Amino acid sequence: MEKFLQNQVIEAIAVILGRVKESGELSLDTIPTIVVEPPKRPEWGDFSCSVAMTLASQVRQPPLKLAELLAAGLRAQFSDVFVQVNVAPPGFLNLTLHPLRWIQVLRMIQDNGSLYGTSDIGKGKRILLEFVSANPTGPLHVGHGRGAALGQAIARLLKSSGFSVFSEYYINDAGRQLQLLGRSVYARYREHWGKLSSFPEDGYHGDYVKIVAGSVAKTHGQTLLDDSSDKAETLCAQLASQMLLDRIKEDLDTFGVEFETWFSETSLHTTGLIQQSLDELRQKRLLIEEEGAWWFRSSQFGDEKDRVAQKQDGSYTYLAADIAYHRQKLERGFDTLINIWGADHHGYIPRMEATVQAFGFAKEALRIVLVQMVSLRRGGQKIEMSKRAGEFVTLREVIDEVGPDAAKFFFLMRRADTHLDFDLELAKQHSSDNPVYYVQYAHARLASLFRVAQERQIRLPVIQDVDQALLIQDEELGLIKTLAQYPFVVESSALALEPHRVTFYLQELAAQLHAYYNKNRVLPSLDPEMNTGDTGENIKFGASGNTGAWNQELRYESVSPDLTAARLALLRQVQTVIGNGLALMGISAPEKM
Repeated sequence: MEKFLQNQVIEAIAVILGRVKESGELSLDTIPTIVVEPPKRPEWGDFSCSVAMTLASQVRQPPLKLAELLAAGLRAQFSDVFVQVNVAPPGFLNLTLHPLRWIQVLRMIQDNGSLYGTSDIGKGKRILLEFVSANPTGPLHVGHGRGAALGQAIARLLKSSGFSVFSEYYINDAGRQLQLLGRSVYARYREHWGKLSSFPEDGYHGDYVKIVAGSVAKTHGQTLLDDSSDKAETLCAQLASQMLLDRIKEDLDTFGVEFETWFSETSLHTTGLIQQSLDELRQKRLLIEEEGAWWFRSSQFGDEKDRVAQKQDGSYTYLAADIAYHRQKLERGFDTLINIWGADHHGYIPRMEATVQAFGFAKEALRIVLVQMVSLRRGGQKIEMSKRAGEFVTLREVIDEVGPDAAKFFFLMRRADTHLDFDLELAKQHSSDNPVYYVQYAHARLASLFRVAQERQIRLPVIQDVDQALLIQDEELGLIKTLAQYPFVVESSALALEPHRVTFYLQELAAQLHAYYNKNRVLPSLDPEMNTGDTGENIKFGASGNTGAWNQELRYESVSPDLTAARLALLRQVQTVIGNGLALMGISAPEKM
């Protein structure tokens, strides 16, 4: 979506630069790239520009003097655009738009609806986004849930910004962890039939292992008892991993997270892709043999040391499979690979950066997003968890208790690389203390207002049909300026891979809306003398956070039809932006609560 107000400011500055160039007041070879952005403090204006400091050395003038020259030109030629043009040391242009210019924001939201905030900055570049990718050795836990919510939100942000995004789940269905799963399930299988069993010390102890073993016993009876332990454990690993993968898919489906592709690690082995990848590195002299093992020379690309890819016995390391997987991803023609990993994989980043470079791609072709741990709390009390001991809260349990919307919002409230405290009791509260309820209620509250207006046969007007001068008062203008920031928030969130910026924005917009809504009547009272028939629009959050306290001070406020129409037109756009932001996060925007 074109950032039209920003572009208008840029074009005005470019016109003045062109004029002073043609007049000879400045000796300019070319008009430089002009960047404008909101200033750090709102009282400085709507936009700030540092072009005078950029040009100062070229034109051999002090930046402050140059800024004053440009400011004078803007004041003279664009008085219909700016109500104020100030200069601040060491050479900033601080610009305040004419209030009526901001009405264009409302028109843009109205015209574009659900597309407001989208853009084409990605220009169709192809991105492969890999996330979750949990081993099919157990159910998804809350940490996986955070990665799932983050991956889905990043995918939606990138798509809304014009990128072509494909999401992928890498199934770790080979290696030692699967062997341990097979041994653990087979041990519980033997116990199921009353046979002595030696449970692996480093095996999986969760109750889900007993459930899986019981399912194997039900479908295969006692037949596995007659097989060799190796054969039985291999079969148990295959059966258990498939059952657990099916459960993972069900949980993700319940969570509203989908993948275009599910890529099996086993396929790298069966198709020979691992050996092909190592052979290519060997030809490039990036795989060397030392004492019978083959080492990837990752140190040539910034890694702290070289890494073993193939052991002395000929078996592959985890790194070998990851090398082959990333080579295969690059060969599919993606411009960028994005991996979302747990924070404990931080040390693995240089190895994968070395891999993409070893195959002839830029280091920047790979981007890694690290996700920190999640601590579950209940009413402030921490819930202790241990995956290996089988003592953990599954993602499904969290979804069942608080719902997918609350779970996603809480997972996305903080930067991914910071620790997250998730309070289950708070996530269920119907109060202003619960951030997801606070935002969703803002959307539902406006939907209720519009229903009441229609029931009273009050037309929901379009922007061009209202008295726009009624929408440039301080409170209305504040809301409009926040709405105008939405495309910037979406774009910056997409480029930085940081969805928490959107949740921050939604909480800020909801707070602004609730404050405005509680203070200003929108629909006229039906019977001010009897004080009955209130629309309900003045229900607000009380001190306890619950809804239901009447706004006594404003119940008798009279509202003209013109003011009602203007405020309805404004609030419809607020609702649109809240709905758009929630949709980007994969969260519903309810009409009733």
